[in-house]
Amino acid sequence: MDIKDIIKKLIDRTPKPLDIKNRYAVLIPIVENEGKLEIIFELRSKDLTQQPGEISFPGGEVEGSETYEEAAIRETMEELNIGRESIEIIGELDYLVSYAGITIHCFVGTISGIEVKEIRPNKDEVDHIFTVPLDFFLDNEPDKYELELETVINEEFPYNLIPNGKDYNWRKGKNVVMFYYYGEYIIWGFTARMMNNFTQTIKGLI
Repeated sequence: MDIKDIIKKLIDRTPKPLDIKNRYAVLIPIVENEGKLEIIFELRSKDLTQQPGEISFPGGEVEGSETYEEAAIRETMEELNIGRESIEIIGELDYLVSYAGITIHCFVGTISGIEVKEIRPNKDEVDHIFTVPLDFFLDNEPDKYELELETVINEEFPYNLIPNGKDYNWRKGKNVVMFYYYGEYIIWGFTARMMNNFTQTIKGLI
């Protein structure tokens, strides 16, 4: 091996985040309802093992060799019980890399050719859907709270191999958690953060 081999290997390589265990994709679905732009949200089924009864966007784990965009479209079709022809992708927002070892790519798209009241979501995954006017998010900032993330000491780690052993000065992280309050609904966590990223991206348009 020489430097040319290394250059050949790296020259066209696309960087990706390290230590990612799971890849997810979601869609922020925009629908025109009575002349106004609204966002469709899901209340997840209470029978789900992960995040039961929470509010989310359509989405889920990337499967096989599909792209993030393909995963977002497939999951939206499955969860909202709508056809591919009803979904048009507008673009992609910033993506999240979580401390839990997951990455979430967020797309924005329109839902057309079907009225909101006609959508019958998949009851295995979705309890019901509701919409929120886009203007609500443009006019209201989310509440923000910080959670500290600390390293938990355990006995298996080889502390003798690092400076100061168990007294090593581990860095502390912070996780900002956002909350929107809309009537009886609390939109929070990654869903609120992605919605906030979307509104911050388009605020210059108004």
